[in-house]
Formats: sequence, structure tokens, C-alpha cells
Amino acid sequence: MTKIIVDGKEVDVPAEYTLLQACEEAGAEIPRFCFHERLSIAGNCRMCLVELKGAPKPIASCAWSVKDCRPGPNGEPPSVVTKSPTVKKARNGVMEFLLINHPLDCPICDQGGECDLQDQAMAFGIDKSRYAENKRAVEDKYIGPLVRTSMNRCIHCTRCVRFTAEVAGTGDMGAIGRGEDMEITTYLETAMGSELQGNVADLCPVGALLPKPYAFKARPWELSKTESIDVMDALGSAIRIDVRGREVMRILPRINEAVNEEWISDKTRQIVDGLKAQRLDRPYLRRDGRLVPATWGEAFAAIAARVKATSPARIGAIAGDLASVEDMFALKLLMSLLGSGNMDCRQDGTKLDPANGRASYLFNPTIAGIEEADAVLIIGSNPRRESPVLNARLRKRWRMGGLPVGLVGEKVDLTYDYQYLGTGPETLAAIVAGKGFGEVLAKAQRPLILIGQGALTRPDGLAILAAAAKLAGTHEGWNGLAVLHTAAARTGGLDLGLVPTAGALDAQAMSQPGALDVLFLLGADEIDVAPGAFVVYQGTHGDRGAHRADVILPGATYTEKSGTFVNTEGRVQMADRANFPPGDAREDWSILRALSDVLGVKLPFDSLHALRQALYAAYPHFARIDAIEAGTLSLPAATGEMGKAGFVGAVQDFYLTNPIARASAVMAECSALAKGRLQQAAE
Repeated sequence: MTKIIVDGKEVDVPAEYTLLQACEEAGAEIPRFCFHERLSIAGNCRMCLVELKGAPKPIASCAWSVKDCRPGPNGEPPSVVTKSPTVKKARNGVMEFLLINHPLDCPICDQGGECDLQDQAMAFGIDKSRYAENKRAVEDKYIGPLVRTSMNRCIHCTRCVRFTAEVAGTGDMGAIGRGEDMEITTYLETAMGSELQGNVADLCPVGALLPKPYAFKARPWELSKTESIDVMDALGSAIRIDVRGREVMRILPRINEAVNEEWISDKTRQIVDGLKAQRLDRPYLRRDGRLVPATWGEAFAAIAARVKATSPARIGAIAGDLASVEDMFALKLLMSLLGSGNMDCRQDGTKLDPANGRASYLFNPTIAGIEEADAVLIIGSNPRRESPVLNARLRKRWRMGGLPVGLVGEKVDLTYDYQYLGTGPETLAAIVAGKGFGEVLAKAQRPLILIGQGALTRPDGLAILAAAAKLAGTHEGWNGLAVLHTAAARTGGLDLGLVPTAGALDAQAMSQPGALDVLFLLGADEIDVAPGAFVVYQGTHGDRGAHRADVILPGATYTEKSGTFVNTEGRVQMADRANFPPGDAREDWSILRALSDVLGVKLPFDSLHALRQALYAAYPHFARIDAIEAGTLSLPAATGEMGKAGFVGAVQDFYLTNPIARASAVMAECSALAKGRLQQAAE
């Protein structure tokens, strides 16, 4: 630690700190536009000027390290002044320069009310300008369907350029021209190709880059803000849902250093229109081959008639990818009371099983632990599509240097360099035998073996998992087996033990012709159910599950209910309700509770609080919010032989992976653009 005096106050800070960080540690407020904690230092806005004792002129505090400061003549610590007349005059001058070309758009600008330039002009600007020349005009650019440009407002802080180059890894944005003619743009004004591109709108300190789907929809002071958790993938990113009335207007990231830092994927951010399109807002019954509106009583009566006429062995239930822990707990209890063991949360057919220990299905190194890994092997996964924010964390570790990365599976662009090892199990077997990349893993102290669902949903998935566990080995204080889930509900479902009991049918078997007479689908839209069974679909959108259903019970989306989710690393997280479901739609657990009464097997709770009390009593770790319960690994001795077919990623179209995304017009446009880029690359 190094001592430094800031405005007369002595503080101890790491020598690597910039003066800006040291000043903030001392409680001084330093304005900035180009500086961002997660991006490289540019030092080009000069708004953060401070006075350093001994320096001939004010210096940019973001670009000057504490270790570069000289001590005083008698050995006293370096002294920094942030509020002197010199500093005030310098900042006033910088602000005056910034506003020379900035248009007077504040009344019509979407950034109004949350604009850094607006705030700092009030705090550090002056009430007049000495410049009367015409302002420069810059043509707006097309950079994709997610980000709207108004480049007259750009102050050339280059945050967006550095983000796409350093965090996203695509290098989509850059600068052309020099001086007053400099313009920020994409190459040939094409759409950005990153799955994280929406974050540039958050980074932009002015209104030059804004979320296009949200344009002119609402003002920030009109919105009520709710902290929640994302369910578009299994990472569990921290988000904030902004609502006006009953309508979700936008979704923004929250800072969570352990999970998503402050980034979210484009799917997380822009599925807002999908939350209200194609919604199920009333029960439906299939009559004469057509689904027609019905009352709750009629729907429950139809279900009860079929269930009571069916033996328990011919009844089953499958939970979907977006179900909360509370909903799945209620479903499991209902199936148990009906006497059926045919239940499953693994609609993709993954071979993961809680019987093999919790560590067999978790991302055991944790998300933050990626930064401690010294070697990475990716098996049957494309993390850029399956979890873009996690992929950005892998890229962050790769940029630190000294990280060998190997890939077994499809050859894809991960935004960082890797050694392509092969396509399938034969390559993996050679690595397990210590050949090639196996030598690198053997020398590593903290190897990370990332295994995707593309490798685990195969018939030989358990054998592949056993091979990955062997490669992870045993290291003191480190478990390198990292299972990357693609479904937000999967880890919670496995924690609940929502898998078939001994001799019962799993999801794949339940979907076969003649397997069951009655099948409950709790938001399960990614599985094709053969004709024959009486299907009760409980979900939110008119998607695949609803098309197959005989009875539809309208549920609530993740923004419309309070629910618990467990992310891929086993972290228990709580999502809060931001708005209310439309029409007659209800929260899923309450639908199951009402249905159980009609079926004559009443569930033992009447409120969400009572449900959670029962849940915590049966599974205490769900009560420990934001904590990760340690797991054990106990794979069976015989796991079978690995096949020969190459690995294929679990997610082929990042933008259309669930009913909410498939209902979104914005996601459909992004999907079409992504397919076009792939075709271009193939040609």
C-alpha cells in the first residue's frame, strides 16, 4: 500500500491505483467521460483533471498511477488537490470544449435524466459559451437493430470502441477521420456482430448510442425499477426491470462482480417485446380438434376427469427451462401425491443426475473462478452462444495472458485464440490418456474443464462426463469440472431431485408414442410430444407446447412472479415480481395448488410464504440466497463407452432459444442477421 494525500486527507491505496481511483477512495468526486473501470485507459476526455503538487499543470487523473507520483521534498506523501481554483477553471474549460459541437437535444434525447454529460455540465460547466461558430454535423450510422445512433452528440470518449475490442472481442466499432472530422462507426456501416453489443448503449456517457427498440418509449423518471435475475441462459445475470404501469419497458444490467460484472447479453436486454406478444391470458380446451377459450373451472374439470380415469403409472410431468424452483417444487409434490414417479426437468435429455452428487452438474470453479484458471479445455460447447457473458469472462482471463485454451467439438469463433483439438470422443480419449493437450492439463495447477450440454445430451453423455471429471483431477481447494447449463431452471430442478424415481420414465421416454395417457408440461416447449397422450400445458406463450396441448393453463413470466433460480455454478438467486400477468394468467405454483384441490390431493400450502417454508424445510440450501452450496462427486464406476460421432453445440440459434425470445420481433431480426453472417462466412 502507498500513502497519498487527497485534499488534505491521507489514505493508503495500492500503488497500481490511478489517481482517479485514489481520489475516490478518499471520498473525492472526480468527473470523467472516457474512463471506465473495466476498459483500458484512453485519457482523451481530460475531464478528470486534478492538481498534483509539483506538477507544472493539471494532470489527467485517470492516466496517472499513484506509483508514478513523486514524494515531497522532505519525503512526505504525494499531495493531490481536486477542488482548487486551477482545477475548477481547467474542468470548466474542458466542458466548454465538449459543448462546442454538442447539439441542444436535451428535450428530445432519450438519455435525458440519466446523461453523464448533462449531470456534469450542471456540476462543472459554466452558464455561457465563447463559441458562436456553426456546430459540426455527423451523419447517423446503421450499426444494427439493437443500437440507435445520433452521432452529432458523440464526444469521442471511445468507450464503445474499447468495449467491442476488449470485452466483446469482435472489434466491431472504430474511428475514421481525425480531429473535428473523426467519426465513430462500424466497418462499412454494417450491423455489429457481438451478442453483447447492447452494452455500448449503457457505456455511452451521452445520447450518441441508445437502445433502438426502447427509442422514444418512456422517460426514466416514469419507470418503477425492480431488481431481478435473468433467465435467458443459466448464468443468472443480475438485472433491473423497468416498468411503467403493467408493461415492462426495458431491462438493464446490475453490477454483480461474482456473476456478470456489469454486462448482460442482447437476448437478456431486448426480449422485452416478447414478454407481451403471443401471450396466453386465459385457459383453453381442445374441442373438436380446436383450442377454444374456457373458464378455470372447465379446464380443471377436464383435467380432473382424465387424471381420475388414469392409473398413476400412466401420468407424467416435464418441467421447462424457465420454471422457478417454487413452481417445480409444487409440481414434484403434486406428482408424488398422485402416486407417479414419471417426472423430469431435463427436457433436452441430458444425462446429468443428482444421484451422482451435486458437483457432477455444477460449474464448480465458479464464474469468478475463471480468472484463476491456468488452462481451459472446452468440450462440446460454444460458450459464445450458450452464455455470452461467461464467454466474455473467459476472454478476460485469456487477455491476462498465460492461458492455453483447447476445444473439442465444432470449430467456432469464440472471440479468443484457442487450440482446435478435434471434433469428438476419440480426441477426448487421447487427451485423457495424457497425449497432446493432456500434457498441458497435467501440468496445470487449476485446470478448468468446461463441458457443454451438446456433449451431455448424447446417449454416451455419462461416459463423456466421467472423462471430463478425470481430466479435472483433484487439486487442493479447486474443482475444475465446469458444467455449463443452457437452461435457467436446470440446476434448481436437479437440486430438487425432479428426475424419475426408480423404474419411472424420463422426459424422452414420456414423449414417445403410447408412453403415457396424461402428461403435464410446465412451460416445456423444447420437446416434441408424440400424439396420443392428453397434454396439459401450463405456460406463458402460444409456442410449441401450447400447440400440442389439450388443455392450456396460462402462467406468469419471470418478470411477473417472485421466484428462486439456481445458476450454473449453484448460486441461489431470487427474482422479484416487477409487473402482473395479463388477463386470467396466474403464477404457476398457485395454478398447481388450485388444481390439486380439484384432483383431491390438496398441496400443503396456501401462499408463497408457506410454500417457501415447506421448500426450505425439505431443501435448506435454497434459503441461503446468493450462496453456493458445496457439492460432492460420486459418478458410477461403469459409465459405458464413448461413441464416435462428433460433438454438436446445444445452441444453434442464440436468439431463439425459448418461448419469450421466439415471440420477440427484435430477436427474430437479430436471428436473421446472424444467419446471414454465417452464410457470408461460409461462402
